[in-house]
Amino acid sequence: MARQEGRNFFLDRPIFSTVISLLILLVGTLSIVALPVAQYPDLVPPQIVVSAYYPGASAETIAQTVAAPLEVQINGVDNMLYMTSVSAGGNGSMNINVFFKLGTNPDMAQVMVNNRVQIASAQLPEEVRRQGVSVLKRSPAILLMVTLTSPDGRFNELYLHNYMLVNVLDEIKRIPGVGDATIFGLYDYSMRIWLQPDKLAKYRLTPADVQGAIQDQNAQFSPG
Repeated sequence: MARQEGRNFFLDRPIFSTVISLLILLVGTLSIVALPVAQYPDLVPPQIVVSAYYPGASAETIAQTVAAPLEVQINGVDNMLYMTSVSAGGNGSMNINVFFKLGTNPDMAQVMVNNRVQIASAQLPEEVRRQGVSVLKRSPAILLMVTLTSPDGRFNELYLHNYMLVNVLDEIKRIPGVGDATIFGLYDYSMRIWLQPDKLAKYRLTPADVQGAIQDQNAQFSPG
């Protein structure tokens, strides 16, 4: 009976009910600016990516000589859930994705993985250590993609790739909140050398000897 009387009170006074509704709406609108906004909870586990390069090696060789020693050392790091690795023989790259529990500090996870990588570096091939092993915190999802074009066709893909590598890529990485930036495509300035096995056998040389000679002559010396 009391509930029915309450309904009749507001139904019989429509102006009073309208004023109360407007006051509630006004107070709620003003409170939007003052009330704190809670952050969304972490839905994706923090991820640390370990990358290495072994130029000229097959995928099987990279998996055995690079990925395996790193996986043995990284396995069991604190708060780790699981990890996956991908070895590509086409460009000699290797990526290990290490996933951590929700709530894990990505900065601390990066430090812990980097310490394990330093321990395993002594077991890696010399060429891999010379190239360096990177440990980055980043999400596997691509949030933004930027394209660089030459409308009049004056610059080719090789020029645009190296222009972005020298002038744009580092600027993007320095933006707050950006974990990593990658250039798609293999258009770096490089030299590809084909070896003749019969000539190598004639001079009693191996591919490693040719590689060492190229590295010795490919050096920068300061004048003066």
